[in-house]
Amino acid sequence: MKKVISILVLLVVLAGGLLGFSVLGDVNGSDKPGTQVTIEIPKGTGANTIGRILADEGIIKNSLYFKIYVKMNPADNLQYGTFTLDSNMSYAQIIETLSTVTEKRPAVSVTFPEGFTLIQMAERMEENGLCTAEEFIDVANNGDFSQFEFWNKIGEHDHKFMKGEGYLYPDTYQFFLDDTVYNMVEKMYAHFDTQITDEMYAQMDAIGMTLDEVVTLASFVQEEAGHPEEQPLVAACLRNRIAPGSPQPLLECNVCSHINEPGNYVYDYIVPYYGGVNNVPAGMMDAYNTYAIKGLPPAPISNPGITAIEAVLWPDTEKMEGGYYFFVTDLTGKYYYSKTYSEHLVNVDKAWAVNASLNK
Repeated sequence: MKKVISILVLLVVLAGGLLGFSVLGDVNGSDKPGTQVTIEIPKGTGANTIGRILADEGIIKNSLYFKIYVKMNPADNLQYGTFTLDSNMSYAQIIETLSTVTEKRPAVSVTFPEGFTLIQMAERMEENGLCTAEEFIDVANNGDFSQFEFWNKIGEHDHKFMKGEGYLYPDTYQFFLDDTVYNMVEKMYAHFDTQITDEMYAQMDAIGMTLDEVVTLASFVQEEAGHPEEQPLVAACLRNRIAPGSPQPLLECNVCSHINEPGNYVYDYIVPYYGGVNNVPAGMMDAYNTYAIKGLPPAPISNPGITAIEAVLWPDTEKMEGGYYFFVTDLTGKYYYSKTYSEHLVNVDKAWAVNASLNK
């Protein structure tokens, strides 16, 4: 019996080794004959479809290998047109060739700051002549982006305002003016997907939070603590608030509440989108009122940067374990943290005194 088990183990190891050599050979192009093939990449084709075309034409062995390679080595400038490739090319050489502009395509650079909402991004796309805001919003929320791991982790909720909110990674992008709206949105989602590492997903499991919850809380950290150095501290206070058994289970953040004043997500984006308070779907405004609901609203309230997401996953240990629940900032940008509401009121007075000294 021991001999049989040993033989089986050896066979498994050999099979794994042969698979590894096969993958490596395909990636490096070392185990394929040198045959030139001319292919046509249609306009609007994404990386996954390109992989299938390459496999069908015999340039690569397996489109899955190519998909994984592109995810680990993002290729943001793949072109459309006619290309001549050699079947013994490495994946890197293939991507380099497919990234070569075969015809001059007008492009525009667009920057999205951290904390921009999906609607703000849509409006900026329209301002740059890339598409209408309505088209961008529709594709970002209703397009099929199941090729990305994060997309399949977004939860459903009856009162979620926009499915794509929180996952359009804020950065500077080059968009082709003649490209499809889907490809533009896909580029932004692909960037987000590469930011969330296996270590981050493991940490989410360790702290008992879903991706939706992490990104939603990160959007509040982004709004409440613009300075990266403060984000882990603010995240600790907010994490403490939503923790099971918390004595302060409400987030109570003015950026998403019943308070109708500038800087409020509900009144700046939800209400105008539906054309007035009376047209907002029943229950949605309450679901986003952090002064009324325990825990988190149904979805993020902006698109946070990676530092805010990391702050939620790895908050400040002292503030987290020390039981801090409150914070306030003055107009100089100084933050005051406290454990109890009475201590918070003292800090509020300090902040107001500083503000008064500035005549603001």
